[in-house]
Amino acid sequence: MKQNSLLRLMAIVLVVTMSMGLISCSNNDKTAGQTDVSAIADKVWDFSQTHPDGFTLDIRTMTEPTEGIAVSYAATQNSHSRSQLDKVVAHALQNDGFVGGWYNSSDGLYYFDSTRLFPENQLKEAIEFGKKNGQNSAFILSSFTEIPLEGKVAEIVSRGMLIVGTTGDYRPLSFRENDGSYWGFGIEMAEEIATQLGVGIKFVQTSWPTLTADVLAEPQQFDMAIGGITITDARKQQMLMSDGYLANGKTILCRTSDADSYHSLADIDRPEVRVMVNPGGLNEKFARENLTHATIIVHQQNEEIPSLVAGGEADVMITEITEAPWYVNNDSRLAAPLLSQPFTHGEIGVLMRRGQDDLLAFVNAIIARMKSDGSLRRLHEKYGLVYSFTRRSSFL
Repeated sequence: MKQNSLLRLMAIVLVVTMSMGLISCSNNDKTAGQTDVSAIADKVWDFSQTHPDGFTLDIRTMTEPTEGIAVSYAATQNSHSRSQLDKVVAHALQNDGFVGGWYNSSDGLYYFDSTRLFPENQLKEAIEFGKKNGQNSAFILSSFTEIPLEGKVAEIVSRGMLIVGTTGDYRPLSFRENDGSYWGFGIEMAEEIATQLGVGIKFVQTSWPTLTADVLAEPQQFDMAIGGITITDARKQQMLMSDGYLANGKTILCRTSDADSYHSLADIDRPEVRVMVNPGGLNEKFARENLTHATIIVHQQNEEIPSLVAGGEADVMITEITEAPWYVNNDSRLAAPLLSQPFTHGEIGVLMRRGQDDLLAFVNAIIARMKSDGSLRRLHEKYGLVYSFTRRSSFL
């Protein structure tokens, strides 16, 4: 009996000892976990002090991703300052491993969120996730572009189609074939924008005389217009225009046999010189303002004018340095003797109505990326166009 009692007593002591050991280990693990979260939070806090304009940080490696679409989780919304950073870090470790932060100058606080990162070809998914999480915007890391979740970009993504207005009469920037298909430098720019939005594309024909009215029409006819549209102050006063993606300037086309006759505007501005222009655009405006003695002929179809000049129906066509080389290369009867000395200097951009600032920012980001990665230069080379983006990029 005494032996059995002693054995029972030893078993009880052993169980109690093991339980205390387990409790001690559990507490140690919990403390270690808290220490890990706090240590990471300290690093994030230190990082934030040198990045007040905002950042997205992979807290597993303490590095900043350079690509992706960052969208915050609702669970960590309105977490600010170091005191609330542990909660954000713990959530990030349990989910995607990213923390976003920024300094709010209005209240002097740093705000942090656990963040999900989407591939940049999943804009639709990022927008849907953001809406479910009660966010106002998503952020494209590669271009530092903020996309409002209720703006024009979100509307296009939800529709699944980018609708683009273009004249289709301006080789090699925008041309519509008889079968209804479009090709050209501007067409490829529009297709790249659609690709980055992750949507299809539809082209709607507009014209130079009706371009402004079509952009401003109610209901809206298209999301943006592209293809040989020069950036001007007058257009920017009424509408939005993107950054330039193609250098431009006024020049002439004439018959090859007459090329030596034209060295300046003065040589053209004579009563016997018949100058043909398309109506309603900047070519007609330039001709009427600068050629007061020449005979000006307005022809409705821009794409027909070069062949009319070549055939003797007119002597000179007012055109652009973007258009003239194509016709010279494709019709030996035509020449552009003043191609290297354009009368004006400008740039071509994307035109859209006011109130679409998010789409404007998105388009400008694509143009900037294409300039930096060389794809814009390669597109210029494909179409034999002048690539010139220097400090003189603010043209008339």
